[in-house]
Amino acid sequence: MKLPFRFAFRYLFARKRTHAINIITWVAELGLAIGTAALILVMSVFNGFEDLIMQLFSNFNPDIKVTPAEGKTFAVDSSLLLQLEELEGIAFVSQSLEEIAFFEYGNSQAFGILKGVDDNYRLITGIDSTVREGHYQLRGGEDGRNLVVAGVGMRNKLSINIDNPLTPLYVYMPRRKKVSAIEQPFRKKLTYPVGTFAIQQDFDNRYVLADLRFVQELLKKQGQLSALEIAVAPEADMEQLKEEIKRLLGPDFEVKDRYEQDEAFLKLLRIEKWMSYAILSLTMALVAFNMIGALWMIVLEKKRDIAMLKAMGADEGLIRRIFLSQGVLMSVLGLLVGFAIAVVLYLLHTHLENGLVSIPQGFVVSAYPVQLRLSDFVLVGITVIFIGLLASLLPAKKAKDIPAIIRTHN
Repeated sequence: MKLPFRFAFRYLFARKRTHAINIITWVAELGLAIGTAALILVMSVFNGFEDLIMQLFSNFNPDIKVTPAEGKTFAVDSSLLLQLEELEGIAFVSQSLEEIAFFEYGNSQAFGILKGVDDNYRLITGIDSTVREGHYQLRGGEDGRNLVVAGVGMRNKLSINIDNPLTPLYVYMPRRKKVSAIEQPFRKKLTYPVGTFAIQQDFDNRYVLADLRFVQELLKKQGQLSALEIAVAPEADMEQLKEEIKRLLGPDFEVKDRYEQDEAFLKLLRIEKWMSYAILSLTMALVAFNMIGALWMIVLEKKRDIAMLKAMGADEGLIRRIFLSQGVLMSVLGLLVGFAIAVVLYLLHTHLENGLVSIPQGFVVSAYPVQLRLSDFVLVGITVIFIGLLASLLPAKKAKDIPAIIRTHN
């Protein structure tokens, strides 16, 4: 152990002549520990919500989504599609077409998004695992019925009864060309709801899933798509695969991974996380004033020791490093205790049935989701040690300015 840290360790743990210094020192340590634990736990809650949201989105959004750079739809190129499917790392490719539509069920009406998907859609997402009522089916089998699966929000808006197979859901789509006064301005087709899904409020309140060919026929856009949705093999390199897809499809298409598909929402969540980190860091900076007071009083108590060290040949740099080391040592001690508190609370929260802090009923989870990440421990560690180092600057300066000879008066 280097000399400054040996002195710092001795000054920190040795009994002080003035008992108040011990109290102030350990109060400062407690404040650092609690602040460290709070930082770790708050960041872990945001991590948990981010992971939960990404998991929920994965039940609706694909790993990679290809959309036209301009316009809303594009024509399917079968040879290009075949080349895309043969790229190494691609598990499945699904075709989809979506458009805003007007829905009518019984006496209820609502606007929403009609999304047509093919058979591969359930393979690239977990959509069938999110069904809460009925079942996931988009083709009617022998009777040739057009079937749909609606989000629970759309079900509530339209008062859909899944158990009633006789009441149809009418889908209205505006005609693109001008119509005469005697023609209907909307194309109308009937479907039958057979299931509802619950993923995330934004999806649940807007989407109704139908068979791709039904939507293409309703929109009069045979062979047209709004997106290609791709499932990536677990061992594939996502970034490399994205670049290969971009090179294959050219500049006429946008290629987005799962994060980029909901970039605005996830950016907002991360901004909230870093705002919370900044606020708690400022709070810990206020706690550092206790450290300044404790270190300052230790300097005053050790004036004779400092003078003796200088008389024995210690330079001002060594004295300064001793008290800077003591500030770092106090920070590390508070940091380790804070880490331990955070880990213990995390384990208790994850092992209890409803966690230490539960969420009201109606949410997808019963307790706040938490996820510890090594990067957060590293960041919080650097932050706490930096705050401790700053807090020790003034006491260290005071210590180095103490003269080698101290006059005493009897």
